[in-house]
Amino acid sequence: MRTSVVICVYTEERWEDIRQAVESVGAQTHQPYELILSVDYNPGLQEKLARAYPQAIVVANAHDKGLSGGKNTGADVATGDVVAYLDDDAVADPGWLEALEEGFQDPRVIGVGGRTDPIWASGRRPRWFPYEFDWTVGCTYRGIPPVKAPIRNVMGGNAAFVRTAVAEVGGFRSGIGRSVQGRKSRPLGCEETEFCIRLSQRKPGAVMLYQPAAVIGHKVSHQRESFRYFRSRCFAEGLSKALVTQFVGTQDGLASERAHAFKTLPLGVLRGVGQTLRGDVGGLGKAAAIVIGLAWTTWGYVLGRWRIKR
Repeated sequence: MRTSVVICVYTEERWEDIRQAVESVGAQTHQPYELILSVDYNPGLQEKLARAYPQAIVVANAHDKGLSGGKNTGADVATGDVVAYLDDDAVADPGWLEALEEGFQDPRVIGVGGRTDPIWASGRRPRWFPYEFDWTVGCTYRGIPPVKAPIRNVMGGNAAFVRTAVAEVGGFRSGIGRSVQGRKSRPLGCEETEFCIRLSQRKPGAVMLYQPAAVIGHKVSHQRESFRYFRSRCFAEGLSKALVTQFVGTQDGLASERAHAFKTLPLGVLRGVGQTLRGDVGGLGKAAAIVIGLAWTTWGYVLGRWRIKR
């Protein structure tokens, strides 16, 4: 199997992160067919990367500004059988690519996502931060199956897709995911959620697979460790989910979210209360954060739907 690895980049401020991401790809037990660095409207960074990594294919985003456009550009340029995406602030374990490729041994599988663990800038998880909301920092959260299993959608920073399937459905939709221009203060997401649902809708019987053996570490900055960012990210997720349901319908667009909200989160609150009763005051913080996070996500969704209807 030939796999093209794509890393989407946009700023020189993440140069050290980019370097570590690229080096982690070079240290894989199964080397990629090619490495593509997709640069989001930054000619200076593109030139610097081309000099630093002559072994990589360094290309400018040829689509709309933002993460979706960068991913689509990477898929356009790729010539491998599979296109794998790694965040520019992530570090892949040596067996990451091999584990992703193993997931495609089943011909029904068109997408594979791995496990993403947080690397906290402070060196440890904030005591109040609930595992059920690790998605707010781009990481695998409590509620995802702990073993290899079919799932609705993979997480975009640690994922791989059959390359031809990406083009068949029109790639990632712009206007949903991250974009620096005009949205720097709003941490939107869900471009991979909408893409995976659309892919499954157009290819009945196709499988999205969660492969926990494909592990990466995702860096969480000090700013993203704050409760302020947590709350903002939850609200932005609600806005993004409203856009997703506009394109793929509420039944598919909110199926996983309903299960998470009505099963996983109540158990998380009870778990936090139990920890508090056993003397761990951090448990009360986790329980409160779950309630607040759900409320702000719901408010973002309601507001997003109202804006769409207007």
